[in-house]
Amino acid sequence: MPSFGNYGIAETVHLASFPVTSAAMELDQDVPRGLYRLHHSSSAHFITFTCYHRYAHLSDPFVRDLFVQARERTRTLYRRHVYGFVVLPEPVHLLISEPERGTVANAIQSLKISSAKRGKQCYAVAAEERACWQKPYYDRKVRGKEFTEKLTYIRRNPVRRGLVARAEDWKWSSYRHYLTGELWGGG
Repeated sequence: MPSFGNYGIAETVHLASFPVTSAAMELDQDVPRGLYRLHHSSSAHFITFTCYHRYAHLSDPFVRDLFVQARERTRTLYRRHVYGFVVLPEPVHLLISEPERGTVANAIQSLKISSAKRGKQCYAVAAEERACWQKPYYDRKVRGKEFTEKLTYIRRNPVRRGLVARAEDWKWSSYRHYLTGELWGGG
């Protein structure tokens, strides 16, 4: 069996590039044909996903709180670390560890399903009426200096988007937690 070195879930590779065995890869419905995600690395992952058609499902603070609660439940369920996160009106950015249970893909799927159900229940929206999340998500394995760069990106995002004047004023960010000790998501 070939050695994959540092290639992990965030490494999306063409099969022709590497001698990959089926034991080392998992087909993922959200990855374009001919590309595969290799699972179970020990690296951190920078994850981004967005609301369906960039509709601002998360513009309501109550729905953002529901998302943060769902994120915490899936963190516990999949036994993974969350190094950083920010919940904006339509995208979400996470910097997470590889889960001890399942895969990153399983954890993200669970988070999307859980948060979508809770958001729709609170507004009594029929499940088929409007999708909440885009199917694919961006997943990049990060190491070293890039880890700090992604945390900085997460921290600055609410300011760059014009949502707040100072990063610590955005309630739905890990930065506020690190700075103030306040519970993640403010409650």
